[in-house]
Amino acid sequence: MTNYLVLHGLGGSTNGHWQEWLTNELRAKGENVWFPQLPEWDHPVKAEWLSCLDDTMRLIPEDDQLVVVTHSLGCILWIHYAAQRFARKVSRAIMVCPPSNDLDKVEIQNFFPLPADKNVLQMIAAETLLIASTNDPFLSRDKIQQYFDYQIPCLILPEQGHVNVQSGYGVWPWMLGLCLRDTLSSPFCVHKGV
Repeated sequence: MTNYLVLHGLGGSTNGHWQEWLTNELRAKGENVWFPQLPEWDHPVKAEWLSCLDDTMRLIPEDDQLVVVTHSLGCILWIHYAAQRFARKVSRAIMVCPPSNDLDKVEIQNFFPLPADKNVLQMIAAETLLIASTNDPFLSRDKIQQYFDYQIPCLILPEQGHVNVQSGYGVWPWMLGLCLRDTLSSPFCVHKGV
């Protein structure tokens, strides 16, 4: 059995967002999906989001595989979770469009700085894939390098914005297919940070 955990970012991922669509599609296929609605979407507090994530992780059966799908600030939350001593290991993690660690956006400042240990993403999941876009307003092309330091495969999408509703990502069949695979390995080219 495979379980899925979907972590939204600032402002939530409802109203046609691909994470909401993905959750509904996975559930329609009979999959177990956790899509916690983290507190205070528009004014998040890292400690509160981490507490909610910890509570959710305790609800998910430990004997089954777990695939984590994060977007935006949810990616940053996942990095903080991974850095905790008691963090639960997962099968696969897909991280889409994390914001820059020096983004000038007051609502997310309490989520930074990121943990110093750049090995946490390799340790928390058997496989992790980070997906970024060349024209993401929250992670400019020249800032993507900061995530190569985590030594995980990165898929860079050309000109796809923040990969959200505004950039046309409501229905996203490719992501559904990726979630249902047994591995994140794929014929697409990825850059592995060095």
